[in-house]
Amino acid sequence: MAKTPVELSEKGFEEYVEEHLLKSGYIKGNPDDYNKEFAIDTKLLFGFLEDTQPKKMERLREIYKEQYQFKVLSRLNRELNNRGMIDVLRHGIKDYGVYLDLAYFKPASKLNTEMLELYEKNRISVTRQVHYSTKNENSIDMLICVNGLPVVVLELKNPFTGQTYEDAIMQYKKDRSPNELLFQFKKRAIVFFAVDTQEAYMTTRLSGDKTSFLPFNKGCDGGKGNPDNPDGLKTDYLWEEILQKDSLMDILKRFVFIETQEKKDIDGNTYTSETVIFPRYHQLDVVRKLEADAKKKGVGTNYLVQHSAGSGKTNSISWLAHRLANLHDDNDNPVFDSVIVITDRRVLDRQLQDSIYQLEHKHGVVQKIDKDSNQLADALKSGTRIIISTLQKFPFIIEKVGELENRKYAVIIDEAHSSSAGENMASLREVLSTNSLEEAAKLDAELEGKEYDPEEEILKAIRKRGKQPNISFFAFTATPKAKTLEMFGTIGDDGLPHPFHLYSMRQAIEEGFILDVLQNYVTYETYFKLAKKIEDDPAFDKAKATKALTRYVSLHPHNIAQKTEIMVEHFRNVTRHKIGGRAKAMVVTSSRLHAVRYKLAFDEYIKKKGYKDMKTLVAFTGTVKDNGVEYTESGMNKFKESELPERFATDEYQVLLVAEKYQTGFDQPLLHTMYVDKKLSGVKAVQTLSRLNRTCPGKEDTFILDFVNKAEDIQEAFKPYYQATIVEEVTEPNILYDIENQLHAYGVYIKDELDRFNNIYFKPKDKRTSKDRAILNHLIDVAVERFKKLEEQRKQDFSGQATKYIRLYSFILQITPFEDVELHKLYVYLTYLLKKLPKEKGSTIHLADEVALEYYTVKKTFEGSVSLTPDVEIIPVAPVRFAGTAVKEEQKEYLSSIIERLNKRFGTNFTKADQLSVEQIKEDFAADEDLVQKAKTNTIDDFRFAFEKVFINKVIDRMDQNQAFFTRVLDDEQFRNALMEYMLVETYEKLNSMVK
Repeated sequence: MAKTPVELSEKGFEEYVEEHLLKSGYIKGNPDDYNKEFAIDTKLLFGFLEDTQPKKMERLREIYKEQYQFKVLSRLNRELNNRGMIDVLRHGIKDYGVYLDLAYFKPASKLNTEMLELYEKNRISVTRQVHYSTKNENSIDMLICVNGLPVVVLELKNPFTGQTYEDAIMQYKKDRSPNELLFQFKKRAIVFFAVDTQEAYMTTRLSGDKTSFLPFNKGCDGGKGNPDNPDGLKTDYLWEEILQKDSLMDILKRFVFIETQEKKDIDGNTYTSETVIFPRYHQLDVVRKLEADAKKKGVGTNYLVQHSAGSGKTNSISWLAHRLANLHDDNDNPVFDSVIVITDRRVLDRQLQDSIYQLEHKHGVVQKIDKDSNQLADALKSGTRIIISTLQKFPFIIEKVGELENRKYAVIIDEAHSSSAGENMASLREVLSTNSLEEAAKLDAELEGKEYDPEEEILKAIRKRGKQPNISFFAFTATPKAKTLEMFGTIGDDGLPHPFHLYSMRQAIEEGFILDVLQNYVTYETYFKLAKKIEDDPAFDKAKATKALTRYVSLHPHNIAQKTEIMVEHFRNVTRHKIGGRAKAMVVTSSRLHAVRYKLAFDEYIKKKGYKDMKTLVAFTGTVKDNGVEYTESGMNKFKESELPERFATDEYQVLLVAEKYQTGFDQPLLHTMYVDKKLSGVKAVQTLSRLNRTCPGKEDTFILDFVNKAEDIQEAFKPYYQATIVEEVTEPNILYDIENQLHAYGVYIKDELDRFNNIYFKPKDKRTSKDRAILNHLIDVAVERFKKLEEQRKQDFSGQATKYIRLYSFILQITPFEDVELHKLYVYLTYLLKKLPKEKGSTIHLADEVALEYYTVKKTFEGSVSLTPDVEIIPVAPVRFAGTAVKEEQKEYLSSIIERLNKRFGTNFTKADQLSVEQIKEDFAADEDLVQKAKTNTIDDFRFAFEKVFINKVIDRMDQNQAFFTRVLDDEQFRNALMEYMLVETYEKLNSMVK
């Protein structure tokens, strides 16, 4: 009987996993057989070699005599160190003219009985507590070997003993030296798993603190994590599916490969970077499911794969193409004669060639069609296994394939849009000649609507020929349009088309593969309100917001100069400090004329201000004639169009102004901020704003300032792809202080602990000791213990408020930097505390408040803010008490914000006259000696009862003076409670501070 998680100590967890693997055909390894010097299980290795290749081993024994095992090991060691584990497993080694196989893989055809017999002789072993080092007695929890060669390392943790996968990850980073032979990149183990009973993470390269782990989870309800497993643990799939013998050998043979990329360092020097690619769970899942379905149904079925940006579509397509090209049905006949990959990604073309060469070990499997129709016709007729071509050639390909009715084809269609969408529009190449911005925006919008849409062209070409029984289509996209779903989707039980496989934007965000671009989305109207309040409000001490951010209450839709000033100043105040000072911005304009005028305005303003750290580029198609002068992209940038992506990637340029070009398919991870001055909707809105979502080291968030669109319209556009409510604008920065007070009241942390935590946290890194790290953990752990003692409701409330505080604080810093040391210290502390708070089973944190940023998931925001510059001294400041010292803001501002909040929440239209009614009630409270006494002698919680009772009486007394307002207070309980809640703290503080 399977053990319950409660019974599983770490050792018990190991036994549980081992038991599953042994039952499925694994061999139990003996840690004593592990040779530390060679990092190989020598007993299993020679057992396999003697069993499967006895004649070859006899020949080597004759050559090397009694030293033969040492000599074979030495040769194998040299080959592993030179060629790597993956290549050696697949292609064996030569020793003194003798070729040795190190593993056998399952043949595509069942007719190859000899290979099937050899495949069954592989010795897959699981060994526990392997002491791997010649320098110390450290051991790993579990090692999986193929014929004695180490391929998988597992560190297992059980949350019921107080440890999780995060502790396993720390163990890899701190205690597993990358210099140990077992852990050396490419040479031995291929993948390292950090696993607990809830989640699994993996990496293919250990490099100390820089090690990067990726989630290896199934996903749960459209988000991260794993679904409940009624028959066992949430992570059972790892040993029950992924690490099963057939699955593991399939991954080693047909999935794992080494990706080589040419990169440039900060100085512009080119270097080669290698990465061992091990498939993520959803990649394995989609490729295997598509393969199984195509095998079962044969040719003639369509499939839609909806995988978000950040899902690794390039690799998924490469693997799928290779597997479909080798797919046989139950009668051992090939299911497809050729696989055709349609893509505009140059990277996919090269990667297909490279990865498939590694998987097949021969050239000529992939042919690129880049010449003419004859080249394509020859490739199709000769049965080239994988053909790669562009979207432009798609209609011709479909026509040709349709003519070859006796041949069967798999057509894989990559995301049907590219970064140069504007270049495909013939009419956008014509000269745009108008001096009116309104007219230019209208003309370009009409052209965009009419012109080349690659996705539409694909659908049109398929519809033109009708359903073709000799073609199966496999369409990959992050943002399918309705027509695409109809063409390629799988009909569900509800009669509607659905994706065959889904990896949602929400899951990609929650798993950290892309950033949530809507987390800091703000319309100009809201931006202005917030910036103005922060600037005017003495509560936000030393606010740095420049007057330029708040000069314009109302913007003329086409006032380029106003918007230019706002954007440049925001960029210099906020954006340029992000990503270690390398952050870039994109300005999305309404037309090519807008782009030209913005370029001129930006450059003029930057020059006038004398800013030396900001340069712009512009991107648009064709020629724009303005006031008799003709402008082109290359003329304004002073270099060729094709050079723009590479030039923009350098530190010379910070801002890219675009008209249609680069709104889709453009990957520049340093893009942090987007200024939108164009009407966006539907898929176009999602694709445009998603230019910001790529991750890179040091990039923790993004920012969007939208001059044109409404928040609710953007939310509506994202809904189909995100699966949660995402945009909720914030208009009241002072709520930070309210939440700060509420959080203090829970008693989960103590002010002294918070100060000690921050004093250590802000020590220079080179001064921090291991003891400091231990103290930081202790200061969080004591708070966790207090949290555990709270009632369930209060636990939820605290988590919700803490999450809301982190979101709101980081959001407001995006609007304009301000300094409040206490708020920042709380922010840093809560960021770490939330990570350690226990998550209740099935619970979701509800962030409900009238001005809260409402998001479905708790995501890590940046650790420390650039707004708090290094020269700011961290001085412990006296905590804000409920005494009168806390009330800094002017009464007028406070009252107006109450009325604004009530209007916003309840859709009412109360005015400044109604503010006086609230003020009168406050004066009535101050004149009530009994109430003043109760405020001075009670805590705020005890004072609440007296306050609420008196409140109703004061309202009734004032009825005659403002009938409409006070009637609403008496008649509407929710409205009354909201007003009382808003006034409670302020009244308590005011009465407390009154001098007798």
